[in-house]
Amino acid sequence: MGDKPYVVKSHDIHLDSDYRDWIAEIKQRYQSSQIKAAVKVNSEALLFNWQLGRDLVTRKAVEKWGKGVVEQVSLDLQAAFPGAKGFSARNLWWMKQWYVFYSSESAARQYLEELENKISSEGQKLNQLGSEIRETKLSQPGSEIAFPPAFAYVPWRHHVLIIQKCKSIDEALFYIRKTIEKSWSRSALDDNIRADLFHVSGGALTNFRERLPIPRGSFAQELLKENYDLGFVTLPEGYDENALEDALERRMTRFLLELGEGWAFVGRQKEIVIAGKTRKIDLLFYHIYLRCYAVIELKVKPFEPEFAGKLNFYINAVDELIRRKSDNQTIGLLICKDMDRTEVQLAFQGITTPMGVATYDNVRIREIEKQLPSAEQIKAIMDQAEEDFIREQQSK
Repeated sequence: MGDKPYVVKSHDIHLDSDYRDWIAEIKQRYQSSQIKAAVKVNSEALLFNWQLGRDLVTRKAVEKWGKGVVEQVSLDLQAAFPGAKGFSARNLWWMKQWYVFYSSESAARQYLEELENKISSEGQKLNQLGSEIRETKLSQPGSEIAFPPAFAYVPWRHHVLIIQKCKSIDEALFYIRKTIEKSWSRSALDDNIRADLFHVSGGALTNFRERLPIPRGSFAQELLKENYDLGFVTLPEGYDENALEDALERRMTRFLLELGEGWAFVGRQKEIVIAGKTRKIDLLFYHIYLRCYAVIELKVKPFEPEFAGKLNFYINAVDELIRRKSDNQTIGLLICKDMDRTEVQLAFQGITTPMGVATYDNVRIREIEKQLPSAEQIKAIMDQAEEDFIREQQSK
């Protein structure tokens, strides 16, 4: 009945652990082949769209044959392939817009290569396909942009949504990579674009792109926010850095959620001994995806240039005394009450360690408890109230 599996019982077979392992391996191979087939089909369809968009641009079709040429191409393709989808005039215009978008900046090739490096270095799905997807790169003149293999992991309508909503290639590739990593649906992608995740998640002022290798530099940049919402913390008016550290340590789980994915807390006031002197790092973390330590320094006042020097000192100390050979270069983050971007940029000049500066807000201030009246004051208030009541009754 139905498609339910059945088991044939026979005295002629003996199903041992080797058999079960073999069946498991067959299932895994079949699932892998399905994934490869689906991505291959999507890649071929996207490659066609890319080539057609490229042709409309490089052949200068509109200039050569008139504004109605796209509609004519649409009619010709629909007549030749009546059962096929995707040949509407609107879709053809999207194909042209898609190609134009990624060829509109001189740094397009660097951006696209960076996307490939990110996905490969982070062990994403791209490596499953071997050479078959990589061979889809077009053999084109130097002035044209080749089809990026990583695009095969993103459905066509996702691509359309991205080029319609994003203002730069950097922003578009951010959402492409997130779609691949998170397997976002189109509605989830739209929600995150509307929430401006690109600017919110990578808005800290850093030197990561200059001081870290290309894949890690951009990835590290995306990890840091421009501003951290500490609305889960309540402190008295005039609180100092020690009080802020205490509060964050007590609510570390919530603080880790605010920091984002991949952060692991190592310790607060982490002691390191340098030249016989004990130094203490405010907060020390380890980032699992970046595979590096992260020094976080807290300041309850606006940024001052000397803060960068102290953070630089601690980053170098962790690299020298704590980091292992298997760890990548340590990064640093200064979270302060406020900052002037020009001051931060000038403070970064000459510093070779990777660091960033962000701000925080929304710390809830605990109202000062009003002093309760003494017993004598309470008695005096009650006596006065009683006298007033008696006097009022007598006057009636």
